Amino acid sequence: MISQKVEPQDLQPTIISFVKDLPNLCSLAGLACTLLAIYFSILGVYHAAMIGMIWAVAFDWADGLIARKMKGRTSQQGFFGGQLDSLIDIVNYGVSPAILLLSYAQFDPIFLLGAFFIISASAIRLSYFNTYGLSSGSKYTGMALDNNNIILVFLFLFEGVFSVGVFSVIFYMSILGLSALNVSQIKTPKLSGNSVNVYILAIYTLGITCIYGYKLL
Repeated sequence: MISQKVEPQDLQPTIISFVKDLPNLCSLAGLACTLLAIYFSILGVYHAAMIGMIWAVAFDWADGLIARKMKGRTSQQGFFGGQLDSLIDIVNYGVSPAILLLSYAQFDPIFLLGAFFIISASAIRLSYFNTYGLSSGSKYTGMALDNNNIILVFLFLFEGVFSVGVFSVIFYMSILGLSALNVSQIKTPKLSGNSVNVYILAIYTLGITCIYGYKLL
């Protein structure tokens, strides 16, 4: 009797099967928050955009925490989750701030340079991390991208203090500064790996949500 040869592709799981993995669902939930942030940025409803941006960070941190606590996850699931997380991070922390900047500046072409820098810095930063990983096993090289959203939603609290023109410049310079920090050689700790920082982010997320939610009323 001749045994049937099993092709390598027959052993591969289906693409959609990875969606059932809880950490990946968290990553996709963060992407949904970012989509809402982009949508409201384009409409000019910036307070709603801020809520979407900070919840994208919360879900991003949650996927890593859940993945580390789950038992029985295969290396294949871990690798897929890491790739998915990286691709979503470019949208969360590069594309979303870029569109926010362009929208707030009424899509003035001058601001395209800042939008390009933040998206490019995100792609370069993640490519470098995927190649070399953590420095000394515990620190990032360059500022982690999630800090982009954490800082920007705080900065936007002061938007009403300045005129639109002045704040556009402040926001522009902040985007350029974050881009530079993302691709710099500074060493920053992995904040999401510390339980205290997780509680701080949870409080910060709820606080930001309440503040901007109140502003929307």
